[in-house]
Amino acid sequence: MLSRPNGEIDMYNTYDNDKRKILSILSHASIFGSALLISAGLPLAIWFVSEDPVVKESAKEALNFHFNVWLYGIIFGILCWVLIGWPLLAILFVAHWTLPIFAILQALSTPEQPYRYPFIFRVF
Repeated sequence: MLSRPNGEIDMYNTYDNDKRKILSILSHASIFGSALLISAGLPLAIWFVSEDPVVKESAKEALNFHFNVWLYGIIFGILCWVLIGWPLLAILFVAHWTLPIFAILQALSTPEQPYRYPFIFRVF
């Protein structure tokens, strides 16, 4: 374990960075297969199997993002029949593809810090 100058033990930097990057990227990239409900199984499995706290946070955040995309998709899909759903679906489509890319880029550049998706409800 690494210790900081103030004597605290740094739990986030004691894990393998390459493994951390790969598992975090897999968690966030699983959203690209979100048409299948099975895609949430990958971050769920990573969350339960991994002992790395950053990977666990990344997996939980990816799961929360999955649920938010599905929830907003249902709500906006219903609103499409009413009136204003088409612009909202376009925004959801853009967010669905860009936010995980930002998460993957952060996992590559700063693997010791989990990515936090903006504007989502966190169930886990």
